Amino acid sequence: MTKELPMPENISKSARVVTVAAGVENTERAAPVRDGRHEALAVLIGKWINEGRTIEITETPSVPILTSDVYEWAPGGFFVVHSAFGKIGETSVGGVEIIGVDGEEYSSTFYDGFGNVHVSRLQIEGDEIRWIGDRTRCTATMTDDGMTQVARHESSADGVSWSPSMDVTLRKVA
Repeated sequence: MTKELPMPENISKSARVVTVAAGVENTERAAPVRDGRHEALAVLIGKWINEGRTIEITETPSVPILTSDVYEWAPGGFFVVHSAFGKIGETSVGGVEIIGVDGEEYSSTFYDGFGNVHVSRLQIEGDEIRWIGDRTRCTATMTDDGMTQVARHESSADGVSWSPSMDVTLRKVA
């Protein structure tokens, strides 16, 4: 049984809920605080319609891409939840991604509709957002005052040599 320490007078009951939920009520660790790193993720928030094409490679023709993305804040504003669905060629695709601050960096975990899990580092520098994984990566350049993302995706069989895999333009609709 854990001994409950007396709550200091200056901590409200709601603040106590936060410390209990974070598992830091009786520790020296501070509860997370939302800051500018979280605010930098706001550029993604919204509903996007995406059009593009895969890159043709030997014996594999280019196919059209038509998808949609919804990026929204998870409760509390510490994480972004991204739902994706659509078509690449005739194949239905989709999944859900969770993006958050991880120490001094961002992390992204995408669970696709085929049962795969993709873990990436996320970097935000000026108008560029980069997802960097072991076998896939994407650089998106924000234009039109944040209303358009021009995204270039790459893939790698070995994590060393990279090839373009698809080019997609995302347009914010809401």
